[in-house]
Amino acid sequence: MGSDSIAPWLEWPGRGLFLLCRTSNHGGSDLQNLPVGDNRLFEQVATLAATPRAQGGWYESGRIGLVVGATFPSELARVRQLVGTEIPLLIPGIGAQGGDLTASLAAAGTKGTIINSSRAILYAKQGEGFAQGARSAAVSTRDAICNAIRDASNNAST
Repeated sequence: MGSDSIAPWLEWPGRGLFLLCRTSNHGGSDLQNLPVGDNRLFEQVATLAATPRAQGGWYESGRIGLVVGATFPSELARVRQLVGTEIPLLIPGIGAQGGDLTASLAAAGTKGTIINSSRAILYAKQGEGFAQGARSAAVSTRDAICNAIRDASNNAST
């Protein structure tokens, strides 16, 4: 939506925000892959997020993160390449949307990466037993994330 939509949120000291960059839904390609100069729209959003405000961008240290879906690992890797590891990436799409956890961590790295799973947990079970089903799905997701991070660390050290 632009800098005028972001600026009011950055006026609150100690607070930050996550901007949609490359969402995990396939329909996001309708707009997020449109060309903007030599980039695609999602790349332009990432570039602006990584460019300091004093230079015409949106970046303020520790105050802006980007939402980049797990369903497009190559585009996730491109965003990480553009923004480095100082900008956190919130990665939805693991679970119900079929995003690959291992591929996402390989693309984004583990520093500044926040994996999100909502639907797989929220809709793990309906009716009686919902709480236990949601808990089980959350624990399973947590364990998969921990194992993938451990595996990524082991592969990086070999």
